[in-house]
Order: sequence, then C-alpha cells, then structure tokens
Amino acid sequence: MTTRTAAGARTLERKYYASKEVFDAETERILLRRWLYAGRGSSLSRGDYFLFEVDAESVIVLRDGDDRIQAFHNVCRHRGTRLTDVPEGSFSKSIQCPYHAWTYGLDGALIGAPFMDEVDGFCAEDYPLHSVAVSEWEGGIFVNLDPDAEPFESAFGTLIGKFDRWHWGELDLAHRIVYEIDANWKLVFQNYSECYHCPSLHPQLNRLTPFRNAWNDLEEGPFLGGPMRMSIEGGSMTMSGQRCAAPLPGIDGEDLNLVQYYTIFPNLLLSLHPDYVLVHRIERLAVDRTRIVCDWLFHPEAMAAQDFDPSDAIEFWNTTNKQDWQVSELSQKGIASRAYRPGPYSELESAIAAWDREYLRALGPV
Repeated sequence: MTTRTAAGARTLERKYYASKEVFDAETERILLRRWLYAGRGSSLSRGDYFLFEVDAESVIVLRDGDDRIQAFHNVCRHRGTRLTDVPEGSFSKSIQCPYHAWTYGLDGALIGAPFMDEVDGFCAEDYPLHSVAVSEWEGGIFVNLDPDAEPFESAFGTLIGKFDRWHWGELDLAHRIVYEIDANWKLVFQNYSECYHCPSLHPQLNRLTPFRNAWNDLEEGPFLGGPMRMSIEGGSMTMSGQRCAAPLPGIDGEDLNLVQYYTIFPNLLLSLHPDYVLVHRIERLAVDRTRIVCDWLFHPEAMAAQDFDPSDAIEFWNTTNKQDWQVSELSQKGIASRAYRPGPYSELESAIAAWDREYLRALGPV
C-alpha cells in the first residue's frame, strides 16, 4: 500500500471550468492528440458502424468484411460532405456519399466515382477515405485523431495486462444509460477520483465501501486509481450489497472483496467489480455541458442464465450517478461565481491533485 498525499495542492482556477479559450485549447492539445475510448468492439458485427465525435470531428468506426476494426474521417474526398449523420447502423458492402455518389469500400478505398473517368489524370487510388488510428484493448475500441499518434501499445503500456483477470474483453453489454449534465467534464473526473464526499453524499455506497478503505496503485500520470475494500465479504456494489452474478472468470482470492476504480485520461472511468465491470465514457458537449455514457458489462455465461438480473447493480449505480451529477452541477454553478477562489485539497483528494497535474501538463499554458 502506497502513501498518498495532496502535497498542498489546490483546486483549479475558474477559467478551467468556464473559459471557451480553455475549452478550445483542450480540443487541440488533448482530445485531438490522445487515445480516446470510443466504444465496445462487441457492439459491431461485420458491416456495422457507429460515429464517434469530438467537437467538429466525426469518425466512422466500423467492422469490415475481414472482421477488422477500421476508423475513418466522416468526410467524402470529393467535396467534403459528411458520408452519414446517422449515429449508428450498418453498411452492406460499401459507403456511399449522399451528394455525388462517390463510393468507398469498408477498407476506405474509393471504388466508385461517377464520371470521374472523364477527368484527365484522375486516379481513384489517390482518394481513399482519410484513416484514423484505431486499436482494440480489452474489448474496447480506442481512436486517436493525431496523424502522428503515439502507438497505442506505448501510450497504454502501464495498463496492458493489468486487468486481464477480469476478462474485460469477453464481457457483453447488459445495460446502458446516457446522462447529460450541466457541468464541465473535469468535474466528473474529479468527483470520481475521491471518496471524501461519500459519507455525506453516498450513504449507501459508503456503507458498502467505507471511505477510508481505499488506496492507489497508480498515483501519477494519465492512469490513476486503485482498490477499495468492501465491507461485505463476497459482496459487490449493488443495492443489496450482494453479487448479482457469479464472479468473473479469473477473479478469486483478495479480488473477491475489492472494487477497483481507475481514471483513464482523458475520457474513460473504469470500475471493476468481482461480478461485473462498469464503464463511464465522458463526452464534452460545451464548457458547462457533459454527456456520460454508462455501460454495465457482464460475462456472457452469467447473462445466459435464466435467473440473470442485473437490476441490483444498475439501480445502485444509477442512484449513485445521479447523486454525483447533481453535486457536479452545483459545483459548476459555484465555480462560475466571482466569489470562487481555488481551495485546498484534503489528503483524501490526492488522486484529484494528481489528475490535475496530468491535465495541466497535457494542456500547457493558456
């Protein structure tokens, strides 16, 4: 167990939660340069796609005919028209622009361009869709819009192999809730990163994981977090405190009594339980507006059981989420006040202080 400290750190200045200049700088310096969690590979059969968007950028993420995950800018190479504005769906064998019917294979190659054979020197091979770096890890799809993206294996080296025993890549989606809140995206990360607020805000959660039962095994950098010990032996984070499914394959021993919480900068929260995994994907909508896509993931064998019922876990985290979203909105309103000044972090908020350091390092001066 490592020793945590906030080292005299203070909360961020108001501009980081209220400034459009900061918001735009985040887009250019963080979101368009980092690996971003886009969704689950299991959601895509061959030909299926979904759109992943970052401000003005739209990416088509699809599974091609060879069962490979591909990602392309949602931009026709002719006149720049968006190829689709439908958030998810399926392509038969190609992608066709609705404007002039330029047509692309699922590998991005231009395979049809009406009447362009009349243009001297035109070569279809010169106009494939612009690709976006994409990688799969533990069943998750990650994209990077930087043309010079750091290889995923290098960027995520700290985490690769760390969660193998949860068999996260084998899990399927049991339930999804999408929330939209009137708060800056960083407040969601910061709230998730500490349990100082748990006794007053989350009495049910604090009963199951007393707020001092936590320690970090990742304390600096883009990936932060660690375990909390549950008060009920063999329990889980549910309304009843009991598991709603058998332990995940590979989970035994000490892991049966722990829940693990990690922030994966800049858009993923990962909560690993003995019987399921909870994923929060964070989407910035505006300086003071955030969408959170929350997925409950279970093992297919558990989901196939006749008595499978994830509602105990869903109700628990939906209740907890709503409590967090409400206080995040109150924080946004308070920080907008002229009276706001950065305040000191407690020692129980050391993970936020570390998260802030990584955020400021990635953002640079504004």
